[in-house]
Amino acid sequence: MIHFRFPLVLLLYVPLLFMWLTWTVRARKNKSVFTRSDGALEENLFQRVDFSRIRWQKRLGVVGLILLVFAASGPQIGTRLAPVERKGVDLVFAIDVSQSMDAEDVKPNRLEKAKIEISQMIRKLKGDQVALVVFAGSSHLYLPLTTDYEAAQLFLDGIDTKLIPTQGTDLSTAIQTGLSAFTEESEHYKVCVLVTDGEDHEGAAIDLAETASDQGMIIHTVGVGTETGSLIPLIQKDGSRDYKRDRQGILVTSVLNEGLLQDIARAGDGIFVRFDNRAASHREIMTAIDTMEKRTIQSHVYAEFEDRYQTFAFLSFLFLGVSMVLPTRKKEGSTWRGRIV
Repeated sequence: MIHFRFPLVLLLYVPLLFMWLTWTVRARKNKSVFTRSDGALEENLFQRVDFSRIRWQKRLGVVGLILLVFAASGPQIGTRLAPVERKGVDLVFAIDVSQSMDAEDVKPNRLEKAKIEISQMIRKLKGDQVALVVFAGSSHLYLPLTTDYEAAQLFLDGIDTKLIPTQGTDLSTAIQTGLSAFTEESEHYKVCVLVTDGEDHEGAAIDLAETASDQGMIIHTVGVGTETGSLIPLIQKDGSRDYKRDRQGILVTSVLNEGLLQDIARAGDGIFVRFDNRAASHREIMTAIDTMEKRTIQSHVYAEFEDRYQTFAFLSFLFLGVSMVLPTRKKEGSTWRGRIV
């Protein structure tokens, strides 16, 4: 891996190329002039000039300048792995992707609002590992723990209510999957943020939250929606819009179950926060995470680059020095100008 400390210096290659082209054109013009002239004139003027050495002098000078510019750009080679210590917690977002998350009592809808707030939280993470769990009638680890926040953002963008065909909302399986996402090294630095409208069709979430808390996991709950609720929109195959109905054909209104989520947060030693139409609804959750004790994690990255300009600078001065001291005159042979008597 190569890196340049001053990459803009490489732009000096443009005038160098222009100079080289100018010299080449001028040399050809001069050669054509003497080609058309009397050969005796050329012999008298340049009988002591070694043109092959002049060509080598120019070549060495050009190579020296090329190396000098390269050295001035500060080339660095990243060949060593440098240990980097970071402090953080392991954070799992368990996101409800059931159909009720399409309700529009929170704009643009519950799921999209949740994704916006979670995205802002990921941008603020420093050193923490993050994982994504999606759940409806069942739950799945969507993204394992990682510090690659760009990848986390990409996976987050791909979440929608069609990811899990088994509909319903089972908060207990979401908590269980979130707990299994952590490693043994997480110890007491485990946080699960349960993002849902609180419609639990199974009813074992509070007991499981207490169990998870005993294993060192803190559960914060986020309620997305309003207590007045909203209809659940459905897009038909022909593109028309309808709303979810029960078996009797009555329109279903999805309501935020705030009480249940508060109980889960209490059992999980966490806090309850509502994602509503206010901007930056996630701040309280981030404050709770930031005030937690962080564990020290060591990782290895290409963090150190070794300077390599010295080698190119030495070669540059060597070529330039040789080009300046290279003689361009032919050696004078001994010529006898006397006469025999």
